[in-house]
Amino acid sequence: MEQKLDIITIGESLIELSSDEKLADTECLHKYYGGDSLVSAVAASRLGANVGFITRVGNDPFKDYLLDSWASEGLDISQVKIANEPNGFYFVTRPSVEEKELLYYRKKVAQSKLSIDDISEDYIKNSKIVYSTGITQSISLSSAEAVVKAYKCAKENSILTAYDPNYSSMIHTQESARENFNNVIDYIDILFMSTKYDTGSILELDSVENIIKKLMDFGVSTVILKSSEKGGYYVGYGGSIEFVEFHTHEVVDTTCSGDAFNGAFMYGITHGYNPVEASKLASVVAGLQAKGIGAVKSVPYADEVFSIINKKG
Repeated sequence: MEQKLDIITIGESLIELSSDEKLADTECLHKYYGGDSLVSAVAASRLGANVGFITRVGNDPFKDYLLDSWASEGLDISQVKIANEPNGFYFVTRPSVEEKELLYYRKKVAQSKLSIDDISEDYIKNSKIVYSTGITQSISLSSAEAVVKAYKCAKENSILTAYDPNYSSMIHTQESARENFNNVIDYIDILFMSTKYDTGSILELDSVENIIKKLMDFGVSTVILKSSEKGGYYVGYGGSIEFVEFHTHEVVDTTCSGDAFNGAFMYGITHGYNPVEASKLASVVAGLQAKGIGAVKSVPYADEVFSIINKKG
């Protein structure tokens, strides 16, 4: 590939079936696609970034739908490989702000075949940021090894790295989340963490200052702490901590809004924004995404985002 990539994301792709009614009541499910690293890839791409996505896709009736959709999004899918296993999928419903159903079916699926064989050093060298998550590490042992290889390649070639543990009790144990974190933290430049889910489970710390200091002691240069309790993002870099408020508190479904934030933040960093500026941009993207149901289909496009940014000044 001749064109330089801004961002490479590595992770799973899943078929998404969503509704604004309970599963027991709905007669119609809307088909789309999701996966945390994929949401980040699309969020960055819709803002105008050049983004590559690394995954495995199942050789089933959903294969062409996924590949054609990602190509239409402008993602570089030259490193996507086909596996004989089926594609994973999940259901997400949001009958009301207070109610949500989320069911995953992601065992023995194509994405679990992601391995070190899918990581090309030449491809990694052609990017500015390499990004993955604890969810990707949790898919399988071979997938976890692929993430480590990608980060090692990036660091050896002076490419920025970014990571989100994305701890979920539905997917991880606290022990496995800590193990995943410890396996990659020495390679990470930009770290996204949630104070509600990640920091207590993985670091066993609750003070923002102590969390950021500990992470910077690991060698992380930029820390973004997402705090639903405080309604915004703590941005730690260059020895300072600043706070960026959520764009909105009027949300419908927060599924993958943090992943949309990550993609937009990385867009900002690769387009000359400092971490605070990138966080303000990403807050708008995450806020707009959370006003719809589902993951990727609610991610906003550049014209809507920059219209809001320009009004804010």
